[in-house]
Amino acid sequence: MSQNDLTGTLFGEEEHPAPTTTTRRARHTPPHKPHGRHRWVVLLITIALVGGAGYAGYAALRPVLSGVFGGTSAADVDYPGPGTGEVSVVIEAGATGEDIATTLRDLGVTRTRTAYLDAAAGDPQSAAKIQPGSYVLRSQMRGQDAFEMLINPASRVTDRVTVREGLWASETYAALSKATGVPVKAYEKAAKDTKAIGLPPEAGGNVEGWLFPSSYEFSDKTTATAQLKTMVAQTVQVLDAAGVAPKDREKVLTLASLVEAEAKLDVDRPKIARVFLNRIETKGPPTYGLLQSDAAVSYGAKRRALFPSKAELDDPDNPYNTRIRPGLPPGPISNPGKASIDAASNPADGPWFFFVAVNPISGETKYAVTLEQHNANVRELDAYCAAKPQDCGQ
Repeated sequence: MSQNDLTGTLFGEEEHPAPTTTTRRARHTPPHKPHGRHRWVVLLITIALVGGAGYAGYAALRPVLSGVFGGTSAADVDYPGPGTGEVSVVIEAGATGEDIATTLRDLGVTRTRTAYLDAAAGDPQSAAKIQPGSYVLRSQMRGQDAFEMLINPASRVTDRVTVREGLWASETYAALSKATGVPVKAYEKAAKDTKAIGLPPEAGGNVEGWLFPSSYEFSDKTTATAQLKTMVAQTVQVLDAAGVAPKDREKVLTLASLVEAEAKLDVDRPKIARVFLNRIETKGPPTYGLLQSDAAVSYGAKRRALFPSKAELDDPDNPYNTRIRPGLPPGPISNPGKASIDAASNPADGPWFFFVAVNPISGETKYAVTLEQHNANVRELDAYCAAKPQDCGQ
């Protein structure tokens, strides 16, 4: 690209005894007590219902069983409430009702897992909508009260961080740290443990390009490793949805990162992807396989700049200097969003070798096949910048 090319801005089974099922009758059964035969009838009906309705059916019928056969008292299962103090409870993404019940019991919020599971079984629709995140509950609560707090959005403490498209990994760490309070160095360390964060082997150990830009809700108790793992998993999901084979993931992300750096409008992304592919696939004129992306040069120089310096453009030691090195750079130069990944995996058809944003405010971009056509488009940009220098960063 010319130096005039503009870069776009860039989720039971309880410890207490099970209900007693002894059928031994007292020597003299009081008239108001059910006879053993009747007890077995109730038991058989209960078994049939539980088999058909699962835990919810059991939870509803357990008081009947306790009354008929005796068993664990309510005090053994649940606290009387209302509870005291504050307990921070983190619900991880993908946590099941069983997981939540265990967490609440282990933190002392509920006496048993059953206390929560019984409450959740009474309102399965709300239980299914409990969101991952950090909640403030109380110690020694009734299971029903704990459940009601978890389904109340006001109990949820959220730290929402939006990671925009086109950020470098280092810039992503800074954005995450500012929102969560987790030190930047913790992210840098986590990124090195590629297995822990789920970085696919085709990334070659480099997390750049794999930290999917989106809005996330991470609490200060969510580790840097867990955060990066979530972002990497999201990138893999988007690549899979785009039909990208694992062996092509790194190439697609590299191309997508270039598109992210250069495009402002979504309509241009597939066209820009095509320009880059045409350039690197043509070994002779007019491009000689050179991408000539200023954004790639700036990434290699580790300096955010609309226009690289002459020294940076001429630097032969910069592996990302696509001004003088043919082909794609050695890896992604930023973390691209879905639109750019889709464009890179499904580029437009066209013969273009050049593009330039002739209006840096609207993002209007023109494409050319020949250098003469491109130079005419560049002159149009020059005229615009001469009339409105403030729009061109001058």
